[in-house]
Amino acid sequence: MYSCTDMVRGERGQATVEAAFLTPLVFVLLLLLIQPGILLYNHMVMQAAASEGCRLLATRTDAAGAADDKYRSYILRRLGAVPPQDNFHVHNAGGCSWEIELVGNEGSLEVAVTIRNKARPLPLFDGAGRLLGILGDSGTFEQEVTVRMSTQPPWAASSPEGLNPRAWVEKNLGQEDE
Repeated sequence: MYSCTDMVRGERGQATVEAAFLTPLVFVLLLLLIQPGILLYNHMVMQAAASEGCRLLATRTDAAGAADDKYRSYILRRLGAVPPQDNFHVHNAGGCSWEIELVGNEGSLEVAVTIRNKARPLPLFDGAGRLLGILGDSGTFEQEVTVRMSTQPPWAASSPEGLNPRAWVEKNLGQEDE
């Protein structure tokens, strides 16, 4: 018969052997979570910046002479939350490479902001990405976010003045004076 001390002596190195097998596996699993986490973070920041850009774009008047550069710089400030590192956002030699497309103004039925980004994959993901065909021509992940918003609520769009804010203000200011 074996005593308790004999059993403990026989299983002494078991935890070390299990740890030797499991430690690399845990590190590989953590590494597999980092790249999707980076891409998800980029997507969330791009989505938020595009949404804010749409809200701002819905108030743009062409009469004020507001250039698209002001709206782009506002969106770029919001995109500043993405680290300027190639794994998050690839920069061109001439500067920032965010592609921002603005469509519409306050007179439009709908405004839209599209943001494009390129991110370089982590070392183990570049080979796998090439094999799977999920990388672009330049060997990067290409992300795109488009946000569309209505410029006016449905009740305002269906009013007799339509989407002419000036006519709506003149009509309502004229009623107050009476």
